[in-house]
Amino acid sequence: MRVLFAGTPEVALPTLQALMNHPEHELVGVLTRADARKGRGRALHASPVAALAREAGLDVHKPATLRDESARIWVRTLDADVAVVVAYGRLIPAALLDIPKHGWLNLHFSLLPAWRGAAPVQRAIIAGEEITGACVFRLEEGLDTGPVYGRITEAIGAGDTSGDLLERLARAGAPLVLDVLHSVEEGSARPEPQDDALATLAPMLSTADGEVRWDDPALTVDRRIRGVSPAPGAHTTYLGARFRLGPVTPVPDVTDLLPGQVRATKREVLVGTGGCAVRLGLVAPAGRSWMPADAWARGARPEAGTVLGTPPPANDDGEGMN
Repeated sequence: MRVLFAGTPEVALPTLQALMNHPEHELVGVLTRADARKGRGRALHASPVAALAREAGLDVHKPATLRDESARIWVRTLDADVAVVVAYGRLIPAALLDIPKHGWLNLHFSLLPAWRGAAPVQRAIIAGEEITGACVFRLEEGLDTGPVYGRITEAIGAGDTSGDLLERLARAGAPLVLDVLHSVEEGSARPEPQDDALATLAPMLSTADGEVRWDDPALTVDRRIRGVSPAPGAHTTYLGARFRLGPVTPVPDVTDLLPGQVRATKREVLVGTGGCAVRLGLVAPAGRSWMPADAWARGARPEAGTVLGTPPPANDDGEGMN
């Protein structure tokens, strides 16, 4: 089939590569987000999808919007049989949805109708779910509401971060997309409508979602940190300064620490929660790179009774109270 591909980040690459390698499909165009400024020099960088597609000599389009006539004309001229979407990062306007013969088929990283939205993997981990998966569904005007053409399941490991899980789902999702395209092409596809009554939402995460609440139970703290890792990242404060956190390990035998209270030894750093303590893994103090928590403690020497997550002390003139 003639395929239009829309995607932007690294998780879209396995499906793009699978389509490039498949002898029965022709990639007639690639949609991706515009180049973004990154790094200290704020230089423009192409998206991972754009870089791979350009290297392969494909027709790459990076429109600022899909709502103008030029975008519609470009999609029409491709004469695509189907469009495949993986983490494109923009909504596809209704005016474009019916241009490809078989519509726009989206690889979504959840078991729809669970976790509709931009952060399904992260939200599933934060919620403490044990099973998730990926679906291929047809885009329609609603948010991730279209009929499902195929799905796979994936166990969420006790130590999985959202980055770990998303990488596995991206790899497993590529053959799922190929299977769905095969069924669509031969006319055997049987899309199933979603049950809206079972839907849950997965809105995009913000920096605030990464703030650790130490009065939560240890498992809740653990899941939140893993769910926001690597992005937007987990954080708390130490002596009022931002303190980034990698995944932690609950320690059921230690229950005598108050929420946020630190106990540092030569071998480990424990922090109290609303339940048992957790053992810190990697940490990154303000302005510093990642390091093991015990190495940080040997240099910082936190005082007995230090509590993470407390605001900086107010100055005598009242500053810091706002």
